[in-house]
Amino acid sequence: MHLIMKSQFDELRLNDEYEYSTNDRGGKKVVKIYKDGELIAKKITIKNSVQYFGVTGVEELLEQA
Repeated sequence: MHLIMKSQFDELRLNDEYEYSTNDRGGKKVVKIYKDGELIAKKITIKNSVQYFGVTGVEELLEQA
């Protein structure tokens, strides 16, 4: 996984083709996006730090949408 932009993550999250789940535990919030049961992107929030990660090739998924 590598860093991606917030806009790319939001585009994946709002797309109906993909599923997502959230987990909020002890100040760490994780949002994971899946396609066909495989993890393709995730967002990690710890306090004021937010990082967005995507699998290699996530840009190709964005072009198909």
